[in-house]
Amino acid sequence: MRIGVFTDSYLPYTSGVVRSIQTFNEELTRLGHEVYIFAPSYKNCSSESRVFRFASIPSPTNPDFTLALPFSLKLRPTIKQLNLDLIHVHSPFLLGRLGARYARKIDVPLVFTYHTLYEQYVHYVPFAQSGSKDIAQIAQSVSKDLAQKVSRDFCNLCDLVIAPTGIVANYLLEIGVKTDLKVVPTGIKTAEYKKGEREWLQKHYSVSAGDKVLLFVGRLGQEKNIPFLLESFKIIKNNVKNSVLVIVGGGPEEEELKNMAVDLDLGDSVIFTGTLTPQDVINCYAGSSLFVFSSVTETQGIVIAEAKAAGLPVVAVRAYGVSEMVEDGVDGYLTDLAAEQFADKIITLLNNEQLRLEMGKKAEKNAERLDSANCTSMLLKCYRSLKDDCEAGHVKIDESKRSSQGPK
Repeated sequence: MRIGVFTDSYLPYTSGVVRSIQTFNEELTRLGHEVYIFAPSYKNCSSESRVFRFASIPSPTNPDFTLALPFSLKLRPTIKQLNLDLIHVHSPFLLGRLGARYARKIDVPLVFTYHTLYEQYVHYVPFAQSGSKDIAQIAQSVSKDLAQKVSRDFCNLCDLVIAPTGIVANYLLEIGVKTDLKVVPTGIKTAEYKKGEREWLQKHYSVSAGDKVLLFVGRLGQEKNIPFLLESFKIIKNNVKNSVLVIVGGGPEEEELKNMAVDLDLGDSVIFTGTLTPQDVINCYAGSSLFVFSSVTETQGIVIAEAKAAGLPVVAVRAYGVSEMVEDGVDGYLTDLAAEQFADKIITLLNNEQLRLEMGKKAEKNAERLDSANCTSMLLKCYRSLKDDCEAGHVKIDESKRSSQGPK
């Protein structure tokens, strides 16, 4: 198949969306399919085969993220030449809408993966960051309603919507999505996470052989709820003196979080590594005792699958997609958004080595279900079924809806 992928973020930017696109792209290409990616450009962005870049500008609220200008004189002839079988978009904005428009122009199926609970990210909207608390609250309320409406309406313009977890699929049904929904998780290459260097953290940071290392991997943004993690770690540190918290990733909240760690008198017990290479992230998994995750906005939580593949039990806040990524009491624990409860489960695992190891083995076994080859097989099944149905005339978007509500 020849697949056009339209996305508002791509390499070298790092995020769960980018990871998903990259992983499926590699697997589909390995199987002989042709994937063409339409994405924003970034500073020092190198040219890649089958990647079409749009001129972009920095986002006013997140300079690392660029906003594509969805116009190019080269796009129309490029699309025509590629003879695509379907278009798969990964955003209901900018390039996602451009991809949707071209799917209708060339009359191919349109697939949309709902990666992000957009109403949980309205703090990146400029008015929602207003210095006035009242204005910010009003802006956030309006932005949340608008984000939900945009998500629903865009989903209903597509031929197929993919959700990474069943909970997210149910959420989409609840907000009024009528389009056919399929659950296809983002997979990971599980074998890679068994090859980490266990002593890497000790060699590069202030971690001793006897330390019990808690690991968090993710973008340091407000939506990841890391202050909750630091507050919980304060409780843990008072009970398990040789515990260390390693936070891997970069983002807009990094300096504020570092200051918070100092204010909590956690000192050298919290290590901020910044952004690491993929191999060094794997090394961090290998050298840790367990994985901790505080985000309440995830549609899936790919890093949880990675941690499990590396043999780490997980303690996470029970919310949205994360609830399906951890089997509570089997390969980790799910807790309420309560620091005492969260800390208690972590302390339980740190103080019971046999339990921690048993859960780690079960985590590694359960992670196999999310191997990238398995997930790609699920995606291909969706593609082929949709393509066959469209060719047979079983799937056809109402023409009036296309013209009156379609992306402009």
